[in-house]
Amino acid sequence: MSISTEKLTKAHVKRGDEVEVVSGSERGKKGKVLQVLLKKQRVIVEGLHMISKASRPNQNNQKGGIEQREGTVHISNLRVVTEAKKAPSKKSKE
Repeated sequence: MSISTEKLTKAHVKRGDEVEVVSGSERGKKGKVLQVLLKKQRVIVEGLHMISKASRPNQNNQKGGIEQREGTVHISNLRVVTEAKKAPSKKSKE
Protein backbone atom coordinates (compact mmCIF):
# COMPACT_ATOMS: atom_id res chain seq x y z
CA MET A 1 0.00 0.00 0.00
CA SER A 2 1.41 3.38 -0.90
CA ILE A 3 1.43 6.18 1.65
CA SER A 4 -0.95 8.32 -0.44
CA THR A 5 -3.75 5.72 -0.50
CA GLU A 6 -3.22 4.69 3.11
CA LYS A 7 -5.63 6.29 5.58
CA LEU A 8 -4.25 7.92 8.71
CA THR A 9 -5.57 6.77 12.06
CA LYS A 10 -3.49 9.19 14.12
CA ALA A 11 -1.99 12.61 13.46
CA HIS A 12 0.86 14.59 15.02
CA VAL A 13 -1.44 17.62 15.35
CA LYS A 14 -4.79 17.96 17.08
CA ARG A 15 -7.49 20.61 17.34
CA GLY A 16 -6.32 23.61 19.33
CA ASP A 17 -2.58 23.11 18.68
CA GLU A 18 -0.47 26.08 17.60
CA VAL A 19 1.26 25.13 14.33
CA GLU A 20 3.70 26.64 11.83
CA VAL A 21 3.65 25.94 8.08
CA VAL A 22 6.92 24.34 6.98
CA SER A 23 6.51 24.44 3.20
CA GLY A 24 4.24 25.81 0.53
CA SER A 25 2.89 29.25 -0.27
CA GLU A 26 2.05 29.92 3.39
CA ARG A 27 5.57 29.01 4.67
CA GLY A 28 6.52 30.53 8.02
CA LYS A 29 3.00 31.53 9.04
CA LYS A 30 1.54 30.36 12.34
CA GLY A 31 -2.01 29.62 13.39
CA LYS A 32 -4.33 27.52 15.53
CA VAL A 33 -5.72 24.19 14.27
CA LEU A 34 -9.50 24.38 13.83
CA GLN A 35 -10.15 20.93 12.36
CA VAL A 36 -8.21 17.78 11.41
CA LEU A 37 -9.46 15.75 8.43
CA LEU A 38 -7.72 12.37 8.87
CA LYS A 39 -9.19 10.63 5.83
CA LYS A 40 -7.99 13.40 3.52
CA GLN A 41 -4.72 13.96 5.48
CA ARG A 42 -5.48 17.69 5.67
CA VAL A 43 -5.88 20.32 8.39
CA ILE A 44 -7.81 23.60 8.59
CA VAL A 45 -5.70 26.29 10.28
CA GLU A 46 -7.12 29.61 11.50
CA GLY A 47 -6.26 32.49 9.17
CA LEU A 48 -4.19 30.42 6.71
CA HIS A 49 -4.77 29.52 3.07
CA MET A 50 -7.80 31.78 2.69
CA ILE A 51 -10.12 30.89 -0.20
CA SER A 52 -13.10 32.68 -1.72
CA LYS A 53 -16.37 30.78 -1.52
CA ALA A 54 -19.45 31.89 -3.44
CA SER A 55 -22.69 31.63 -1.47
CA ARG A 56 -26.24 31.80 -2.75
CA PRO A 57 -28.83 34.03 -1.13
CA ASN A 58 -30.87 32.28 1.57
CA GLN A 59 -32.82 33.18 4.72
CA ASN A 60 -29.71 33.56 6.86
CA ASN A 61 -27.73 35.51 4.26
CA GLN A 62 -30.13 37.63 2.21
CA LYS A 63 -27.49 39.07 -0.12
CA GLY A 64 -25.32 36.03 -0.80
CA GLY A 65 -22.03 36.91 -2.47
CA ILE A 66 -18.42 35.92 -2.00
CA GLU A 67 -17.07 35.11 1.46
CA GLN A 68 -13.53 34.38 2.65
CA ARG A 69 -12.83 31.21 4.62
CA GLU A 70 -9.92 28.98 5.56
CA GLY A 71 -8.83 26.31 3.12
CA THR A 72 -7.00 23.10 3.99
CA VAL A 73 -3.27 22.51 4.33
CA HIS A 74 -1.66 19.07 3.96
CA ILE A 75 -0.76 17.57 7.33
CA SER A 76 2.87 16.95 6.28
CA ASN A 77 3.43 20.70 5.80
CA LEU A 78 2.77 21.54 9.46
CA ARG A 79 4.98 21.60 12.54
CA VAL A 80 3.70 21.93 16.12
CA VAL A 81 4.92 25.00 18.04
CA THR A 82 5.60 24.39 21.74
CA GLU A 83 3.78 26.69 24.12
CA ALA A 84 6.68 27.19 26.55
CA LYS A 85 9.14 28.51 23.97
CA LYS A 86 6.74 29.54 21.19
CA ALA A 87 9.31 28.02 18.87
CA PRO A 88 8.93 25.10 16.42
CA SER A 89 9.78 21.71 17.81
CA LYS A 90 9.66 18.06 16.89
CA LYS A 91 7.14 16.00 18.79
CA SER A 92 8.85 12.97 20.25
CA LYS A 93 7.24 9.56 20.06
CA GLU A 94 7.03 8.22 23.58
